[in-house]
Amino acid sequence: MNVSEKRSVFSLALLYAMRMLGLFMVLPVFVLLGDELNGSNGFLIGIAIGAYGLTQALLQVPFGMLSDRFGRKKMIIIGLLIFCLGSVVAAASESIYGVIVGRLLQGAGAIASVLMALLSDLTTEESRTKGMAVVGMSIGLSFSVALVAGPLVSSFFGLSGIFWLTAAFAIIGVAIVLFVVPTPVATHAHRDTRAVRGQFFELLKNPDLLRLDIGIFVLHLILTALFIAVPLSLVNDTQLDRQEHWWVYLSVMVTAFFAMVPFIIIGEKKRKIKAVFAGAILQLSIGSVLLVWANDSLTAMWGALFVFFMAFNLLEASLPSLVSKQAPAGARGTAMGIYSTSQFFGAFLGGVVGGWVLSNWGGEVIYYTSAALGGVWFLIALTMRTPSYSTSRTLKLNMVLTESEAVDVSDELFDIQGVEDVVIVIEEQAAYLKIDKAHLDEEALTSFRFALKA
Repeated sequence: MNVSEKRSVFSLALLYAMRMLGLFMVLPVFVLLGDELNGSNGFLIGIAIGAYGLTQALLQVPFGMLSDRFGRKKMIIIGLLIFCLGSVVAAASESIYGVIVGRLLQGAGAIASVLMALLSDLTTEESRTKGMAVVGMSIGLSFSVALVAGPLVSSFFGLSGIFWLTAAFAIIGVAIVLFVVPTPVATHAHRDTRAVRGQFFELLKNPDLLRLDIGIFVLHLILTALFIAVPLSLVNDTQLDRQEHWWVYLSVMVTAFFAMVPFIIIGEKKRKIKAVFAGAILQLSIGSVLLVWANDSLTAMWGALFVFFMAFNLLEASLPSLVSKQAPAGARGTAMGIYSTSQFFGAFLGGVVGGWVLSNWGGEVIYYTSAALGGVWFLIALTMRTPSYSTSRTLKLNMVLTESEAVDVSDELFDIQGVEDVVIVIEEQAAYLKIDKAHLDEEALTSFRFALKA
């Protein structure tokens, strides 16, 4: 990446991370502090925790489409200001209903798809995949940091302090957009980073992608529900003061991250993705059951959380990659839009289900429910085909082709070893490819690109 691309990628990754950090910091503490709010009960606390997911799911794709018409940076700033307003409403509220409204507003600043579209405008095809990987890592890092920062911030400033800090993050984000993120020369309709309306129903009927959409829905449902039970278990069963929870989450997340890395390598390098993926789902269910058996032992609770989060981190890292591999050429943006919407709906429903179960049956039933959902997902995963090992690549054609010329170019690309799928989009002057890097004739593809430029 050149200097401008590095500036674009890292500033957008920082924006994404700060926003997700603000959303996630309440997870490990809200169920412990929400009782202080007027009118609160277990069910409403669950709704407050997951409420952001509802508006995030409903508005993410519309925000992306509006950015095509009104501009990326303008929509990002609008989204951040809505996010800031929601944070202020939640921080100033003394009732659970005010916090729910605030969380809904936080989610309504649904700029994730716009950030990815802006990333595509500011990077070349060669650098885009690296840029998206950096953004993906920033999201995972923000979640880990949030689990540690939430208990620490709340111990000094309370629940409202987390929301005020989140509002400050949003204002800093606006400044980053205005003064740090470059303004793109032109907005590009890049199908790998934006949703295309006409592809939605076609991809919803794709069984391979549907299994993955169900998977991310279940994963975030389980995650959100568990954080209604885990903080209470740490306080009530292990007698660990809530100000001390941060070191449990920190040590668990760090060790779980390093423990899952070898399995990522095995899945990719040894081409054992399905076995590793299904095994992680089964481990997720086992971790949920172990949380019940941990009882009053902090050591056992730590071990159960390690088992759970090792599986969670592995699945969270694997699922976007699998969606990218399974999506048809030129449809990755739409596939990821559906995937992200499923993820946020899962977070919303996890809060609702977790709060309802806690109010009626207690935290242990949340663990059993999570284990059962993981078991169903495991059975679904066993029916999936062995995933493709292909990756996406885009070639800019820089020429206006007729339909017959587009067919000829497509045929030439198909003849290159390792090219599995080709979609030529004439109006974008682009060819979207699915390639198997292990078998790709890179020299032939490079020669083809030079021939196009000539």
